[in-house]
Parts: sequence; structure tokens; C-alpha cells
Amino acid sequence: MSIFEQNLERNSANFAPLTPLSFIERTAEIYPERLAIVHGELRQSWAETHARCRQLASSLRRAGIGRNDTVAVMLPNVPPMVEAHFGIPMAGAVLNALNTRLDPETVAFMLDHGEARAVIVDPEFTPVMAKALALRKRAAPILVIETEDALYGPPAQSLGGTPYEAFIAAGDPGFAWQWPLDEWDAIALNYTSGTTGNPKGVVYHHRGACTNAISNVLEWDMPKHSVYLWTLPMFHCNGWCFPWTVAARAGVNVCLRRVEAQAIFDAIREHGVTHYCGAPIVQSLLVNAPAAMKEGVPPGVKAMVAGAAPPAALIEGMEQMGFDLTHVYGLTEVYGPATVCAKQDDWAQLDVGERARLNARQGVRYHLQRAARVLDPETMQPVPMDGETMGEIMFQGNITMKGYLKNPKATEEAFAGGWFHSGDLAVQYPDGYIKIKDRSKDIIISGGENISSIEVEDVLYRHPAVMAAAVVARPDPKWGETPCAFVELKAGASATAEEIVAHCRQHLAGFKLPRAVVFGELPKTSTGKIQKFELRQRAGSLSAIDV
Repeated sequence: MSIFEQNLERNSANFAPLTPLSFIERTAEIYPERLAIVHGELRQSWAETHARCRQLASSLRRAGIGRNDTVAVMLPNVPPMVEAHFGIPMAGAVLNALNTRLDPETVAFMLDHGEARAVIVDPEFTPVMAKALALRKRAAPILVIETEDALYGPPAQSLGGTPYEAFIAAGDPGFAWQWPLDEWDAIALNYTSGTTGNPKGVVYHHRGACTNAISNVLEWDMPKHSVYLWTLPMFHCNGWCFPWTVAARAGVNVCLRRVEAQAIFDAIREHGVTHYCGAPIVQSLLVNAPAAMKEGVPPGVKAMVAGAAPPAALIEGMEQMGFDLTHVYGLTEVYGPATVCAKQDDWAQLDVGERARLNARQGVRYHLQRAARVLDPETMQPVPMDGETMGEIMFQGNITMKGYLKNPKATEEAFAGGWFHSGDLAVQYPDGYIKIKDRSKDIIISGGENISSIEVEDVLYRHPAVMAAAVVARPDPKWGETPCAFVELKAGASATAEEIVAHCRQHLAGFKLPRAVVFGELPKTSTGKIQKFELRQRAGSLSAIDV
């Protein structure tokens, strides 16, 4: 035995499991009167928020809900959703934040699959929840807790559950919650979008949630008392762990029920918002808003964007507003973002086109993620860092899920070779930065040639009339597949299919050009991500519209 292992035992004095719950405890002790939550007329301090979270935990325990019990919530970005991120795991339970745009059948599946013991629901979603509860197949009862929100009004229908405020009031504000017995304990359950078959349940642990929350601070150099606007749904990867990040910084949660440009600019002006996150479509919404709507918005707001690479026009538009844009990348399985396109000082001297090219990359690993590499999925060896050789993005480290709930086969496949397989195809540059080329299922194979849908989309976004674009494969009797472009135009803008193709011809080889262009609003998830699976279905049924 090593001398460093003799009589040097782990004990409560020198070791504690990592958990993001520790952040709210510290902040409430040090900054009890600092503002924690803003919602309409509500102003709630960190001391009040901590007490309410303990009351929620206490009431759950009194209801017989404890360690490893699932508590589902169907809530928008409102104060009870912030409280759920602390109060539910304080009871030892596992938070299952449900996508508020799901249909009753999918919600019923998730309630059953996750074995939910309780559900907290907002008045806006009681009709969906009522149907979902009726569709459940498990016989075990579910405790229903109903919130209220003056900004929404009374529920369309009552579920006959316990009012949230009454449930909170019955709890002990001094409840002595226990830290997790093990930092590997589950803290949250998040379901992936089930585009084929049932969605998979991604299980987060306390250690991962804690490390990603801290990494968020480090990636943004986020100062204490930052004011964070909730444009990103908290049900999406637990808001990329930002409910816990904001608590760590003793910041302010500015809640927002709906993502609307006017509401966002009003909140930034009124509350001095310093940070917010969102998909590219959210950023485009702001950039393309009327100039009058942007008046009085202070410079220096930091925005984090994930998903499709921000095109040059978007970066330029954000800079004109005085916003500082950071590009991140990740998946539900890695707690939201797990890589960041870390900006180098000398990039500021480059023209906007070159900055857009550099910022379009998905970047390098988060501070507290062990590794993010592009590997050959067959050999599991790193591909050459030449910016050309394609492989699959894979992750190792604490910011990776425990696995898929009740799905050992999918878990084993996802972790094959000791790495998490993202399914995203990418290249890695000599400076180590990663750039996605496509999802493996989104590569278009036309006449034996591989076409990256992302490459074509990047070109489409350069057209001044294009607000959003997506490219998918369309079956073709001669070529097997050809690119089909779905294009959403900016308000008041116009373009023809021929003009769009002519624009693409200036930047792409002939075989990569869209053979069909379809105009209209693109289907999007509640987080603003374009739903390519739906577009693939549409493309498969398109008749002769070649251009």
C-alpha cells in the first residue's frame, strides 16, 4: 500500500459529494437579500427562494416522495420552475422537466416510463396533462400539484390537484435537506425528442450538473450578480444547467413565459439583463426586429447560441446591436453545451466574414469536460487534425449522462469504446477546434457523392432574404438522393427558387445545388431547433418541383 493511502481515509471532514444544490445554500447565506427571481410584479430574494425550495422538498417528503423518486414538471419559464430545480432534488427525488409542446400521448409515455410519483403543472398545460393522465398505463397514482400565474390567468380546466402555493405553505422553510449520498445519484431525467420510436430518457447525475454549471461560469467569465433572461426553456437540458449556474453567481433569474422580440428587449432594458441563451432562430428574431424596438438597449449583453453555426449576417447583426455572441455545441446527453468556440484575441482584427468562419466552428471542450475529440467510429482513433478528414464527435468526462433509463442496449451503444458517441460528423482543425459537417443521418448521398446539408445551409443563410433554412435529402430516381432546400424568408423580403439556386451556384459545386426549393415557415421545436425529421417526410412526398 502506498504511503499516500495509509491512514488517509475519506471522511465527512475532507470529502463531500459534488452537487449544484450547494450553490443556492451558499448564496442564500451570503447574499440573502439579493434579488433571485423576477416575474411580472414578483420580486423574490435568494433567502426567500431558498426557503421556498426547502418547503417544496419538505412537502414532497411528507407526501412519501424521496430518494430516486421521479417528480415531473410541465412548466414554462416561471418561478416554480426555478424552485423545482432545487426543491425536488433537495428531497432526494429526480426532476423530470417535460417539454411543454408535447402531445398527451408522449407525455403519458414519459410519466409511465419515468415512473413519476408526482407532477407539477402550469395552468396553460392542464388540458394536455389531463389527457396524458387519462392515457397512462401504469396503475400507480400520481400526486398532482397545480401552479397559478397571474400573467397567464386561470387554468382552462382544473385537474383537481393540490394548489402549488398551498403545497409550499405546508412545508418547513427550515427543512434540513440532505446532500446526495453519492454524487453519482440521479438529479434529473430528460427525454430526447423521439423522432423515431419512443424518446429515450437521459439520466443526469449531481456531479455532472455541478461541473457543467461551473463550466458555464468559466466559459462566459460570468460575474457575480449577473442578470440572466430566460429565453431558453428550462425544460431543455435543464436550461443547459443555468438554473444552477445563476444560483452559483447569486444572479437574477428574469422569467419569461414566451419568447417574443418585444418582451425580450423590454426585459433587457427594464432589468439590466446581462446574459441570455437561445437557438439561432431566437437570435435572428432579435436581429431582424424593427429598429424602434431596439432603442435604448444597452451594449454589452452576452448571448450564447447553440445549434446551427451563426452565419456572417447574424454575427454582424448582433455586433450592430452591441451584443457579444458565444457559440456552443452539445446534446441532451452531455447536459446541453459541452464545447465552446473560445474566441482568440486576434480574431477581433479580422473582417466579419472570416470571424463568421471561425465562430461557425463548434470549438473546444468545456473547462470541466475531460475530452471532446473527432474519432474514426470504426477504429476509435483520432482523425488527423487537418480540417478535412471526417469522423464522429465523441466525449469523455463528467459532463456526460449516466445513460439511458431502462435502455441498456442504447446505453451500451452510446458508450462503445469508452467514449460517448454523438452521432455528429465533423472535422478537427490543427488548432484543435471542431467543426460539424453533418449528422450522420443528414448526409445526402447523391450519385455516390457525399453532400453536407450544413454546407449548403451555410450558403443559403448568406442570401440577404433568408431568415432560416434547412436542407434534407429528397429521393431521386436517377441520383438516389438530391438536396431539397426549405427556406423561410425574412418579413417583407422576397426571392424566387431560381434566385436561391443562382446564389448557391456562386459558392457550391454543381452536384451540391438544391434541386428543389420550398418556401414557407419551417417547423421548429420549442427551443427553436428546426425539425429536420418532419422536413425529410415532406421532401419524400414532393412531386416534380425541380429548379
